[in-house]
Amino acid sequence: MRTLYQKFETLLQSTSTDFKRYLYDKVSWEGRMTGIIGARGVGKTTMVLQYIKENLDSKKALYVSADDMYFGENRLFDLADDFYKNAGEYLFIDEIHKYNNWSQELKNIYDSFPSLKIVFTGSSVLDILKGSADLSRRAIIYKLQGLSFREYLKLFHNFDTDTYSLEQIVNNEVKLKDIKHPLPLFNDYLKQGYYPFGLENQLDLRLGQIIVQTLETDIPQYANLNVGTSRKLKRLLSIIAESVPFKPNFSKISGMIEVSRNSLDDYFLYMEKAGLISQLRNETSGIRGLGKVEKVYLDNTNIIYNLVGDKSNIGNIRETFFFNQMRQKHEVISSEKADFVIGNYTFEIGGKNKQQTQINQDGKSFVVKDDIEFGYLNVLPLWAFGLNY
Repeated sequence: MRTLYQKFETLLQSTSTDFKRYLYDKVSWEGRMTGIIGARGVGKTTMVLQYIKENLDSKKALYVSADDMYFGENRLFDLADDFYKNAGEYLFIDEIHKYNNWSQELKNIYDSFPSLKIVFTGSSVLDILKGSADLSRRAIIYKLQGLSFREYLKLFHNFDTDTYSLEQIVNNEVKLKDIKHPLPLFNDYLKQGYYPFGLENQLDLRLGQIIVQTLETDIPQYANLNVGTSRKLKRLLSIIAESVPFKPNFSKISGMIEVSRNSLDDYFLYMEKAGLISQLRNETSGIRGLGKVEKVYLDNTNIIYNLVGDKSNIGNIRETFFFNQMRQKHEVISSEKADFVIGNYTFEIGGKNKQQTQINQDGKSFVVKDDIEFGYLNVLPLWAFGLNY
């Protein structure tokens, strides 16, 4: 265990607490078992280490990564046992999905050591969702999304900006401190601002690796699919990336990638759960079979640019950004007359020349434009929706 403690202390010393993700203050860190899931690279590890550094005595806490060589010969339960006997109180386990039979071991740890607090993180959302069923009565699960435009402004450029509710945004109450022209910053965010590691100029390489790993490893392992399936998943992802806001014709697509209609439904669901795509439904269900899928988007705009670069359809980028940012706090569904509905509000997304012919003049319908700096009446700037969290 000495080596694990040494690695932990080294990581703790190098962890900066200058910038914290939106979820940091929302996690119930004192719960007996807490899970934090999210795509690779969104900042889960850093958030956990920040909490330890600012709030805990490192002698009573231990952070480990489940893919550490230590676990090649040692069980997680035995580590917890030794840690508990040496007066340990907080055990943090990163990348939990990389440990075989992790959910059963966490269950055993939870039941055997009542005073031990456990926090685990996982990047393979599919595996976590599969295993968390065993922990449903024990663990509280939080999902961490990538950076909002507001968080990007702070992390990349050190601009402090308030968080605004949907009501404040539609009422044009958004104010940017010290930023006269938000559009250049917003355009940079769309290309490279969703992942914290974009700050290190490693976005294309690391994001490409994440996409490949998800398609070639995570999904096939989760669904017991053969290696050839990953090629079909890649083809499907490319079709979505290159499309004008993608309205799925399942019969046509199943022919293009040579799979059955039922298999295609499953592929979309796997990629959605894995964090590569988002499906816009026509009802507030989020569960396949209850809401018809009207459009399919890539999860975020950085993935679009990574896959198709400047050939990206601008309408697709606009709608992807809006859907991505607003889904964090709201149920977003499709609109019969416009693009999106959130509660009582209807939104039509477009450029600066977008007309209002598709929406009602009822005080609840808005045109959202991405080429304007500030809003007026029922016209709202697209970037403002990135200050939602």
